[in-house]
Order: sequence, then C-alpha cells, then structure tokens
Amino acid sequence: MKIIQTQPSLADQVYGAIVEEICDGSLPAGSHLVQEQLAARLGVSRQPVQQAMALLKADGMVEEMGRRGLQVTPLDPDLMRHHYEIRAVLDGLAVQAAAARARDIPGIADEIARRGSEILKQGKAAVANGAVGEQVRLDEELHSLFYEYSGNPLLDRTAEPHWRFLRRAMGEVLRRAELPCEIWRQHEEILEAIVAGNPARAEALIVDHDLHAAETLHRVLSECEPAASQAL
Repeated sequence: MKIIQTQPSLADQVYGAIVEEICDGSLPAGSHLVQEQLAARLGVSRQPVQQAMALLKADGMVEEMGRRGLQVTPLDPDLMRHHYEIRAVLDGLAVQAAAARARDIPGIADEIARRGSEILKQGKAAVANGAVGEQVRLDEELHSLFYEYSGNPLLDRTAEPHWRFLRRAMGEVLRRAELPCEIWRQHEEILEAIVAGNPARAEALIVDHDLHAAETLHRVLSECEPAASQAL
C-alpha cells in the first residue's frame, strides 16, 4: 500500500500563501491576479499556482473577470452575515457538547485546557506581531478544537464550507473593525466556560462572539460601499 504523504503539497503551500495575503489585506478585493507574476514572486512554476487558483475559486476567494483572468472576489456583506449566522448555530452546539463532556468525562477538561491554552498563547503572540493571517488560522484552529471535543464528527465537516468563506471576513474584521486583543479575550472566556463544564454559558458566549463579529463586518463593509461607488 502506498504511504500517504503528510507534508503539504506545493499547491497547498501556494494556496496558503495567497490566502494569507488576502486575509491580511496585501491582496485587497478586486486585485488582479496574474498567474505568471504570482509564480515568479513565490518562486514556483505555474502548475501549483493554477491548482491553488482552482481551490481559491471553489472557496469563493477569487473569481473570473472575463478575459482579464482572475481577481480577488469582493466581499458581499449580506452573504457573509448569513454564513456567520449558520456558524453561530454550529459553534453553539459544539461548545455545549464539549462543555458537557468536560463536566462528565474524567480527563477531558484537562485536555481541552492544555490544547486550548496553547492556541490562545499563539493567538496572542500573533496579535502582538500584527500577523492577521496567523490570527485567522489560529482562530479556526481553536474552533476546530471545540468541534473535536464535542464528540460529534459531523460538526467539523458541516462547518467547513462556511469557514472557507469566513476566513477573509475574519481578516477584514481584525484589520478594519475589531481590536484583536478583545477577540482573543472572548476566546479565553469561551474556553474557560467549556473547561468549567458550563454548557449554557459556553453557548451564550460563543453565539454572542460570532453574531457580534457578523454585525461588525456587515456594518464596516456597508459603510465602505458608498465610498467605493463614488470612486468609480
């Protein structure tokens, strides 16, 4: 039997690098993406760039712009809010179950505390370094931890399509609207409620966390639309 390679493929690495630039604003909405230029800048051939572009198109991060090729997709405020609303429901279910298991199953609380604390530590370091893309990655990693300890294997895969759209949205919230330190403080409160075995508090905190981010992003993007129209 063939051994599966665990290291990321070159296409995955290119995908990650471009996602990082989209999330941190280096490639803002509407940016024209020229594959030859991206390949030269990243020091790779065109093939992994083409493969990465296919993944980015599937994720809704880039789109066709006729004969001109591809561009970074503008964010739709209403669509992003809808994704956040669904994520809030899934996250609420996940932390409820994770907190109940932390309360009822010996050792679970300690595991969640240990792994969650390490992600919090890295997240705060990313804030201190101004690394928005890394903050987004760690934010998703923390939520994935909650899905894992919920005991429901369907939650992670159900949430994944929404996360693909929301990676960019989270970057916009961090760069333009929210204080990153406050977001990680909220993460810490959610983790504490789970470890304490308090399902109701964990659910209330994470739903408020998700919906507040949704409303903040919607407001910021809506405010930017008139300015963008005037510039045309």
